[in-house]
Amino acid sequence: MNKLPATLAAALAALTLASCDNSSNVASSDTPSQPPNILFVVLDDFGVDQLALYGYGGATAPQTPNINAIAHAGVRFRNAWSMPTCTPSRATFFQGRYPFRTDVKNAVVALDLANSQVSPFEMTTPKLLKEKGYVNGLVGKMHLSGSDLNPANNPLGNGVMHELGWDYFEGYLDGGPYPIDTTAGGISRLSEGGGVYGCGFIPSTKDDPAHGADSGACYQSDGGCTALSTSTAPTPGRTCMERGGIFDPGQSCRATRPSYIDFSVQNGYYTGEWIVNRPDGSVEVIPPSDPRSRGYRTVMETDRAVKWVREQAPNQPWMLSVGYSAIHTPLQQPPESLLPSGAIATSGYTCTGLDEQRVLTNQMTEAMDKEIGRLLVEIGLARFKEDGSLDYQPEKTNTAVVIMADNGTYAPSVKAPFNPTRAKGFPYQTGVWVPLIVAGPMVKQAGREVPHMVNSADMFSLFGELAGLDVRQAVPASHTLDAKPILPYLTEPGHAGIRSTNYTEMGTNIASTKVPPAPPCVLPSSNVCVQVFPQQGVCEDQGGIWYGAGGAAGQAGLPSCCAVNDYLVSQGDSAVDILPDSQKAIRDEFFKLVRIERLNCSSGQIESVDEFYEVDQAAPLPKLDNALHNLLTRPAMTPEQQQHYASLKSELQTLMNSHVQCPGDGNLDLVVDNRDIENWKRFSTANGGNSSWYDFNHDGVTDESDLAIIQQNMGKECRAA
Repeated sequence: MNKLPATLAAALAALTLASCDNSSNVASSDTPSQPPNILFVVLDDFGVDQLALYGYGGATAPQTPNINAIAHAGVRFRNAWSMPTCTPSRATFFQGRYPFRTDVKNAVVALDLANSQVSPFEMTTPKLLKEKGYVNGLVGKMHLSGSDLNPANNPLGNGVMHELGWDYFEGYLDGGPYPIDTTAGGISRLSEGGGVYGCGFIPSTKDDPAHGADSGACYQSDGGCTALSTSTAPTPGRTCMERGGIFDPGQSCRATRPSYIDFSVQNGYYTGEWIVNRPDGSVEVIPPSDPRSRGYRTVMETDRAVKWVREQAPNQPWMLSVGYSAIHTPLQQPPESLLPSGAIATSGYTCTGLDEQRVLTNQMTEAMDKEIGRLLVEIGLARFKEDGSLDYQPEKTNTAVVIMADNGTYAPSVKAPFNPTRAKGFPYQTGVWVPLIVAGPMVKQAGREVPHMVNSADMFSLFGELAGLDVRQAVPASHTLDAKPILPYLTEPGHAGIRSTNYTEMGTNIASTKVPPAPPCVLPSSNVCVQVFPQQGVCEDQGGIWYGAGGAAGQAGLPSCCAVNDYLVSQGDSAVDILPDSQKAIRDEFFKLVRIERLNCSSGQIESVDEFYEVDQAAPLPKLDNALHNLLTRPAMTPEQQQHYASLKSELQTLMNSHVQCPGDGNLDLVVDNRDIENWKRFSTANGGNSSWYDFNHDGVTDESDLAIIQQNMGKECRAA
């Protein structure tokens, strides 16, 4: 058969791509040029260890054909760092500032004051892009603030994302899906055993003869009901959950839903309390009992993202950030329809145990990859070929696609040769080395890899660069930026490295001086005790052992991780590590300095210890910063090693010294003046006068004592001369 002329074939391909497209996503020579749209996809708890694309993926890597296709059509960054946990990384995405400047040092939990949440006085990305006429949307998880778990510490309430600059938000304020509902919607409360369904659904009798069911009624929260059995669904209980329903085993549909069926309880990835912030400032809370909140999160996140993009006007530049929840715990089966053929059967799983968690991690990744492909297709950036592969030609669009993870993989899901005891929550390579992929019409020489250091804070610069902004001119001088340019790597193949060092950190968020710290929780997968999770369910959802009230040490519980170690030793067990109060890491091209500050339980003092490693990004066996490779534990270092160690120590000190403290300044302009008085008045009455960025003494209330701090410093200018 004769082939079409190349020019005609190319034209037809472009027409095919454009025919399913939102017109604002397609580049056209017939319309005036405009800044590119920006699609920012954030993966949760997802290190480079997960991807064969980077030369890793362990013994069995997940299949990610759509992420691979985007990388092959764009640029893959080999050496990108995040912060060790989600909130600090996500804050750097949209502020371009390291955590020690903003006090957003760890994942926000209910006990954390507003002082450790993203401030409305920051110049965030959506505020920045409005200068170029962008409309900004955010869908899914971003975890930049508190939530209704403790309204007193969330001064902007459910409208917080609008206050931070987004025109539209539809997602969650919580840090991750709620624990799996082991009662499967109230069903197992009928038995004395309580919750027995580890994955949140009722298995078949083949998988669980004691508690399973092969037929029953699938109730929907809107009042509907459908009979299901193994003749139409291999596991009726799972099928019902995937449809957003609750399965009543062995029963027929009734005109009146049984009272024991409970749609108010969240169930891992299959429900969520959605918060909506609209452009007019109005807020809607969609509870888990609403049909719109029921279904698989990754699918719901994609659906909402597609809907928002399709609603945008032609020739209106937009930026949409999509925060996928996967692969954050709890690990739970995705719908079978999202999995590749030949996928391991998991309906008989209990969603516990390391082997099961590894399989579920892969399957949740594969489901997310499929949804990322669907997202690009349904907003008109790509199409699926007849064989199901993604046909993505970014040069024919007017949209940049950026994919990055918020931190490394959580310990149970880490793949060899990476280190699960130095994963998410730590500044080691496994905890902060993440994938970064950028594609779009501005990319020259697609399919290449950039070896140079990039930081999560650099996303702030990239978004501004794509919009045609000089971010350092657009951001107030009082807001010290740590973001470095990325655009030259896209437009100039072979561009030299811009960063001479990279930095990451995790610390302790600010909590009220009047409230006891969170109870201790031991995470066996990392062999570490933390005092981060206020609730037992959250601790156990992370695979932890609760040592608070009613936990492993008895009804009274233990007050601290030091007390946990005393208890463990008294029981003949080994003590565990205690999560450091502060962890910092800085690296150059070849070496890495880690500084750990941790409480010494014997002395009651915080002790600082340095570690020093040689690292690289080789595949499949990179040089990692494992304890055995700490150069400071060896008899002597080479002159080269000594030089790099001294240089990195000096760089770290210079970086720490660059931050200016300014007591009484709550609006971040480094001046204490009447504007601070006016802002204090606002927050001393809003939200009951509880936590705010004007609670300078960190007692959880914004009151006269905070006003006194402003008055004591009135007229002070903290800007460097």
